[in-house]
Amino acid sequence: MPGKAKTGRSRTVNFREILNALRFLVRSGCGWRLLPKDFPPWQTVYWWFRQFVRRLLFQTIHDVALMLDRERAGREASPTAGVVDSQTVKAPAAKERGYDGGKKIIGRKRHIAVDTDGRLLMVNLTTADISDSAGAQKILEGIRKRWPWMKHLFADGGYDRTKLMDKTAYLDFTVEIVKRTDAEPGFKLLPRRWVVERTFGWMTRWRRLVRDFEQRIDVSGGMILIAMSALLLRRVSH
Repeated sequence: MPGKAKTGRSRTVNFREILNALRFLVRSGCGWRLLPKDFPPWQTVYWWFRQFVRRLLFQTIHDVALMLDRERAGREASPTAGVVDSQTVKAPAAKERGYDGGKKIIGRKRHIAVDTDGRLLMVNLTTADISDSAGAQKILEGIRKRWPWMKHLFADGGYDRTKLMDKTAYLDFTVEIVKRTDAEPGFKLLPRRWVVERTFGWMTRWRRLVRDFEQRIDVSGGMILIAMSALLLRRVSH
């Protein structure tokens, strides 16, 4: 957490109350100005939220909680395999939006990578008109820097593109495409693919993430990290 400033008036705000207010906001889906009076003023909460996003505090908390949860489950702290997928959500207040022709949605697209248990490893937010393969290229670059032991990735047929495959070969990744089979009727659970779909379900339990209500992409990313880090911290503490 940020230390005390060397100059100026001494800080009186309690960081625990700031984090409690942010978690309440993401969980309930309320607006900034609708925060209950039990929390600090919404202007103070928002100002510190922007400071935490710039300092990558939510990213740090999330990654540390992820490694602790993996060790609790008897796994290595750094994952070696993951699953990538994307989700298109409506973004009515976004400054820049796109149209996803496949989903018939105007908004933003969340490109994510998770480990084989569904823990969020990386998120890349773009406009909805960006293809899955183009959004995944930034995911691969971020994974290589943050999780250097990652080698194997599972994806659906939308990621079977030449540019993406060249990128994975250059970054020393192996991508396994899990395709849907239409030979058998009815719903079939696809191996590995259901893991990332469950992660999207965890996200939408937090009402602020049902849609993308944020104007700025970095603010939207901070909201996702607050939700997913709270999930991991609950597992570790229990």
